[in-house]
Amino acid sequence: MTAPFLLLHPNDNVLVARTLAPEGTKVELASGAIKLAGAIPLAHKIACRDIAVGERILKYGMPIGIATEDIPAGSHVHIHNIRSAYTPTYALDDANGLSEGGAQ
Repeated sequence: MTAPFLLLHPNDNVLVARTLAPEGTKVELASGAIKLAGAIPLAHKIACRDIAVGERILKYGMPIGIATEDIPAGSHVHIHNIRSAYTPTYALDDANGLSEGGAQ
C-alpha cells in the first residue's frame, strides 16, 4: 500500500488517509493500481479490496461497521455505504428509534 494511505492492521479491509488524497491519486492495492474517483479527506477510509454488502468493515483489526452496499476496491468508505457495528453495550438508535443488539 502506498502513501497517502496506511494499513493499520493486516486483517483490515480499509486503508486510512494520512493526508488529503486528491481526486486522481494513484493507489497501489493488492489487486492492482487504481485512481481515486474523488478526493478522500484526512483520516477517511477507502476499501483496499472489494467489500460485499453485509460484510464487516475492519479497522485496527476490529469491526467498525457493516457495508450497506457493495464497495469496490479504492472506493470511499464512510457513512454513505456503511452502518454502525458498535458492540451491544454502545448500540446507537437506528432511524426507527430501536437499538440494534442493545438493551431496549
